[in-house]
Amino acid sequence: MSQSDDQLLKRLLAMFEVEAEEHLSAIAAGLLALDQAPPPDRVQELVETIFRVVHTLKGAARAVNLGAVVDVCHAMESVFAALKGGKLALSPAGLDLLHQGYNQVRGLLAGSAAAGPAQDRLVAALDAYAVGIEPTLAVVAAPPAPTATTPKTKAPTKEPAPEPAPAEKGTEKAEEVPAEGTPRLGSRPTLRIATSKVDALLRHAEELVSARLAAGRQVSDLSGLASEMAERVRSHERGRRRLEGLDDTPAGRVLKQQGDTLRWLSGRLTQLANSGRQDLRILGKMLDGLLDEAKQVLMVPVSALLDPMAPLVRDLARAEGKDVDLIIRGGDLEIDRRIQEEMKDALLHLVRNAIAHGIEMPGAREAQGKPARGTLAITVAQTEAGRAEIAISDDGAGFDVAGLRTAATEQGLMSAADAAALDDDAARALAFRSGLSTSSLLTDVSGRGLGLPIVQEKVERLGGQMAVESTVGLGTVFRIRLPVTLASFRGVLVEVERACFILPTGGVERVARVPVGAIATVENRETVRLDGRTLGLVRLADVLGLPPGRSSQTPPTHHTVAVLSRGGQAIAFIVDRVRDEQEVLMKSLGPQLARAPYVTGASVLATGEVALILNVPDLLAGAAHAPNSARTMVAVSRKKSILIAEDSITARTLFKNLLEAAGYQVRTAVDGMDAWTALTSDATFDLLVSDVEMPRMGGFELTGRVRGNPKLADLPVVLITSLGSREDKERGIDAGANAYLVKDSFDQGNLLQIVGHLV
Repeated sequence: MSQSDDQLLKRLLAMFEVEAEEHLSAIAAGLLALDQAPPPDRVQELVETIFRVVHTLKGAARAVNLGAVVDVCHAMESVFAALKGGKLALSPAGLDLLHQGYNQVRGLLAGSAAAGPAQDRLVAALDAYAVGIEPTLAVVAAPPAPTATTPKTKAPTKEPAPEPAPAEKGTEKAEEVPAEGTPRLGSRPTLRIATSKVDALLRHAEELVSARLAAGRQVSDLSGLASEMAERVRSHERGRRRLEGLDDTPAGRVLKQQGDTLRWLSGRLTQLANSGRQDLRILGKMLDGLLDEAKQVLMVPVSALLDPMAPLVRDLARAEGKDVDLIIRGGDLEIDRRIQEEMKDALLHLVRNAIAHGIEMPGAREAQGKPARGTLAITVAQTEAGRAEIAISDDGAGFDVAGLRTAATEQGLMSAADAAALDDDAARALAFRSGLSTSSLLTDVSGRGLGLPIVQEKVERLGGQMAVESTVGLGTVFRIRLPVTLASFRGVLVEVERACFILPTGGVERVARVPVGAIATVENRETVRLDGRTLGLVRLADVLGLPPGRSSQTPPTHHTVAVLSRGGQAIAFIVDRVRDEQEVLMKSLGPQLARAPYVTGASVLATGEVALILNVPDLLAGAAHAPNSARTMVAVSRKKSILIAEDSITARTLFKNLLEAAGYQVRTAVDGMDAWTALTSDATFDLLVSDVEMPRMGGFELTGRVRGNPKLADLPVVLITSLGSREDKERGIDAGANAYLVKDSFDQGNLLQIVGHLV
């Protein structure tokens, strides 16, 4: 093949990829419509439509030499030709076979399937069915695994988005499945371009926001300089008036000339400042318009995300032995393509969850008076300017609240008494605890207890919220509220330990200065009263794990706090300073830091600084584990004293150097007995770090003695050992250790964080 022919084939393959997406979407929509057992005239219409689409797809595949796709399409075309000509009646087994044909073509184009014996059996079965031989069992041993990568074109629905209900009649919803099986192509002229180019365009447009912020800072500096110059002119004039008798002298003439020059400079600076402000306003309007237009390019109908769910739901339901109708409403609402890509796996999990856990088996549904076929609805609606709600509802059994309580107890998340005391809402919230699952079987669909927490984390990282409603016997609704576009937002800039961080304004309830004397302790947690409420009080630096900086010799009389809130929960976070509130453009941290705790992204400030954007829900959750240190900031700073008991000189030196470098005063002991002697002397220690296996006295015995001594009973103890078994850890806990670290997985940062929290 010549180079020109090779280039032509590459161009044809690129065009075929786009065309195939549209054809596969149309075939999937038509087959799913046939699943609903429509009236005979509608069946004939669907058969005719699918026949034409399969025929077109076959011809396009032949043009790019995809022989395997041609073979399957030809066999499917024969079946639809027989159905169209009235020579064949459509049966459930035959419809299943056609779905297998669709899956095979989809797999061939996605690279997850290949031509071979399985495809040969499928083609033979389709050819046999075309001449009236009914298929008796599945002919494809391993059909392509359901994925969320089915071509992204519109298929399942056109209905506007009413408010979803947990349980609606399945028969009513089934009628809402659209009739068309052909792609819905717009009448406006379109141009296909690579998404990477669109992303680059928007990225460059968004970077202009930083340029505008920098320009605004320069205009502000210029205005300040103009004001200062105007004051100098006034000061000069006052001086001249005191020396009026010198006007006709050389000195007076010099002063007058200087005054004229100053007035001219002041006037020019004022003009430049006014012109700069005017230009900045014009630039702002133009940039806002550019960003809006650029963002519109990335706005695509949410059906691009939801329509590929239709064949997926069918395959998952069949795998579970269930019959499920999928209803999609509001698919025409446009949402940023980047948000849709981020939410794809999260929505897929909720769909899997509804089929695996929510919708009952057909027999169980009929016994309850429900239709044998379950209904899963995905409804998208715009709730307010710039935000949308995605509701995933099913008419299944609802949350197994009793099962969640039992699982929480069996998996050690809480005691049986605490679980029994939970109300139903609190019990449902357990489903969002990592590792909790009511499924006793590990499968590729369920059983690991990781899905819902990850979904919630994904939603919150996108700036959204997630809620669940459930009624036993009627069904469940997951409501996800999201921004419709990833854009700039308002953020509060705060300083903590000389570093700048950004708190999204939407999560900041207020900022305030509180007197140190207003801090109270309730149940060993520091609190402060603001606006008639008692709020928990923590240092933001402690939550983030930042090492303390140099303490001021003068104790502070007030603390600056930022009150962060989410879902009715509010906590006051102590910060060093609140800088400003400004427009913030978020930048991704990349895949390597995608799961970094407390952080959602970064932004370049007008000063050129890079500031991390903090995740408010993560901060509120992490505040529960932060030490109570607001009061300790008032006390005169002194080095915390730590005693290390370790018989290995190498390990002892390592721990000593590490802790001294972190600012602690360290004393060492060669074994447990040596440490006990030091502890019972006149010396005062804030923490004990001990090995477990040591001569004369081991770490377990040493910890037991510490807990048994009234003067030492409250001393924090950290055990560091090579004994990592569960039994050894339980012995350490029973002895009274506050922390247990294993040397094999030792991490310096982890030790410093634990020590910092305990002291």
